[in-house]
Amino acid sequence: MIPGGGQPNMQQLLQQAQKMQQDLQRAQEELARTEVEGQAGGGLVRATVTGSGELRGLKIDPKAVDPEDTETLADLVVAAVQAANENAQTLQQQKLGPLAQGLGGGGIPGLPF
Repeated sequence: MIPGGGQPNMQQLLQQAQKMQQDLQRAQEELARTEVEGQAGGGLVRATVTGSGELRGLKIDPKAVDPEDTETLADLVVAAVQAANENAQTLQQQKLGPLAQGLGGGGIPGLPF
């Protein structure tokens, strides 16, 4: 017979949960420091965001600036920021996905994560 009626060791489960939480926090901090880039117009506009999605920089090639057509420039800026955010989301999934699966995918039996 298993001591404790076959229940998992609560102390061990809590330690595993705490370690997963620490790993998740470290990964989130790393994402906040990591920068990714998105571009539009063949590189005429480049946006840099952190892995957590914070816009850090925007570079606009002078060739993209036409005073008579600011709408195209605005579209390029939006597209570059969207591309950078998509790259940040991909990075988030790579860094946080395995950790989130451990928390929500039954990584610790008996805990409602």
